[in-house]
Amino acid sequence: MNYDEALDWLYSTQNFGIKLGLDAPKKLLRQFFANPTRETKVIHVAGTNGKGSTCAIIDALARAAGIRCGLFTSPHLVSYCERIRVNGAMIPEEKALEHLSELKELVADWEHHPTFFELSLAVAMKHFKESECELIILETGMGGRLDATTAVPADVCVITPIALDHSEWLGDTLEKVAGEKAGIICENKPVLSAKQQRDAAMVIAEVADERRALLSIIEGPLLGYTINLAGKHQAENAKLAIEAVNALEIPLDFDTVKYALTNIQWPGRFETISSHPYIIIDGAHNPHAADALVDTWHSEFPDQKATLIFGAVDDKEAATVLEKLSTISDSIHLTPIDSPRSLDTSGLTKLLPHCAVETQIESDLTSCLQSLKNTSSPILIAGSLFLIGQAKAEIEHTDFQRSTQ
Repeated sequence: MNYDEALDWLYSTQNFGIKLGLDAPKKLLRQFFANPTRETKVIHVAGTNGKGSTCAIIDALARAAGIRCGLFTSPHLVSYCERIRVNGAMIPEEKALEHLSELKELVADWEHHPTFFELSLAVAMKHFKESECELIILETGMGGRLDATTAVPADVCVITPIALDHSEWLGDTLEKVAGEKAGIICENKPVLSAKQQRDAAMVIAEVADERRALLSIIEGPLLGYTINLAGKHQAENAKLAIEAVNALEIPLDFDTVKYALTNIQWPGRFETISSHPYIIIDGAHNPHAADALVDTWHSEFPDQKATLIFGAVDDKEAATVLEKLSTISDSIHLTPIDSPRSLDTSGLTKLLPHCAVETQIESDLTSCLQSLKNTSSPILIAGSLFLIGQAKAEIEHTDFQRSTQ
């Protein structure tokens, strides 16, 4: 089996869908000998918005302090290997192939086949163990209480801002969603939370109290540093990340923090990927993230409106996102995404807000970009992270490994 065949096998497991629960990933990590050593520290991050950026900042800070770090995030934008990094470097394809081959043989006879996400976590944890990582940073895939990443015991738990998210899985109220996210809180371990809406804050406090976990609420932005990520919300993510590193008593001084924040890279978050024409990509896929994107746009382009390219996989929140983004747009181009979950053009049309912004239905992203190559206004590609990855691959002329998770 070569690397492409291994990925084909792994991606075929997406047909099993999403299965929340901890028994299966615990069994998989145990039998794959992929649990962390006693000396390895783990920071676990859940939330609705900013958890990927917060994980990336934690990773950058700890590495700047000389700590060998493993970072597990999802989804990827372009390449599967983006999900698994050691000291900033993606897992080599040959190493991913080795672990996937071993996993395929291990689970061949299992009555309940592991999911795509569980297998990916196992690959990551084995790679981190073999790489002798001193710190592992895990981003939850969905929720927290029953997310596969919660099968790994954490030393510090972090909760970023919570909003309604994946309601079919996590519940239709903020309290229910917060209960799922707060499920990562561990007995007698510190938990750090961003400032939350009242209902979410109450649930987090109750779970922390029940589990005798020391809860710290981290409010306000980090001041006095330049962050190489656009948007004032990133200063809030950075403050949360610093407190997470401090909770492990990893020494941070001004120069270490300055170096980490000045040099941090986190693709797909208000990222400029072309200057002719000027193209920005941002994975704002829910209302809270859309608000942050609008604020960032006003800060970065106070006198200009965007030519918006938009695609979505979920019509429940996408209509609200599109309505918010229309306020900074002089035209909207709706395009399907190269994903089986993509909304088609008829579904996208139903999302259009009742406003005077010029709209255009596109057959695909390629033709849309071609038609806009001479536009004078900056192009903003937003909506689903799957669209962001597809755009990044196309514009940067790299192979795109599409995914549904």
